Amino acid sequence: MQQLMLKFLYVVALLRYPGIRRDLRYFIRDNYYARLNQIRFLWADYFVKKPYKVIDYHGEFDQELRYVLPFAYWHHLNGTLKKTISCTNTREFYFFSENHSETYEKRVWQAGYGYYEVPNMTHSPTFSYTKFAQVPFKRHYKNDLFTYGKPILVIANKYNIEWDKPPINFLGIPELDRIISSYKQKYQIIYNRPLSSQIVLDNSEIMDLNEHDWIRKQHPEVILMHDLHEQYRAKVNNFNHLQLLVYANTDWFISMHGGTAALASYFGGTNLILSHPGGGMEHHFNEYATIFPALSGAKILHAKNTNEVFRYLNEHY
Repeated sequence: MQQLMLKFLYVVALLRYPGIRRDLRYFIRDNYYARLNQIRFLWADYFVKKPYKVIDYHGEFDQELRYVLPFAYWHHLNGTLKKTISCTNTREFYFFSENHSETYEKRVWQAGYGYYEVPNMTHSPTFSYTKFAQVPFKRHYKNDLFTYGKPILVIANKYNIEWDKPPINFLGIPELDRIISSYKQKYQIIYNRPLSSQIVLDNSEIMDLNEHDWIRKQHPEVILMHDLHEQYRAKVNNFNHLQLLVYANTDWFISMHGGTAALASYFGGTNLILSHPGGGMEHHFNEYATIFPALSGAKILHAKNTNEVFRYLNEHY
């Protein structure tokens, strides 16, 4: 029955989006099926309204942020959330869950495929916000610990394998030097590029950009998230907890394609995302204008190359 329904929904996607690439219709089909799957829970969600929903996910971090967390928080608000299950060091993301289990030690990107338990489960030109609630990270984690004399600007960089190719979406040392030199007087810049020892990995191998020591020497005014982690180990539970605390006090972000961009979109303010065409599906479905701002109401600026990064910085920062 499921296979027949998926075939039918592929035809629906073809008829509704005849101009879209054939392989992209599978994403649309899967999202249609995921939304229809929610009909099974109509009585439990809207009439019985007792805790029953167990949300179990260990796929890509990006998908968890964009789709799973807002779904889990909706169930929390609805009174129907029973338990959440995810990876190591995710308890702080699920602060609202009274029963959260950190079962998985590694993310498996394939786990996101065929996962129809969440209404929005993959890329799509449209999303359902019926069972979608903004997770109030900013309100919950706002603090007096990470405050400075100037507003914070977080540069959330990355440097890892993308789609089995060398790094594509990242800021190199020349770009970092230009940004830091231009904006360190106006902002307290905090630089964040997690190491493999600080987060749970999926299929994206983290590589060495050799920028941390360079920043310490050339721009000592910049605060490194690594250094904050060492300094506040006794006050934070893990690196994810630290990110949430720092980001909650921030209104200005520069982030990279993927989970880095999704996390920075959770805190309102302005998030400038570098995402080159040719890799992720976000471009094909215009998702930087839909699901990303929906996460918190943040203003999303999508730069397709480093020249656009500097143009947006000049116009908005």
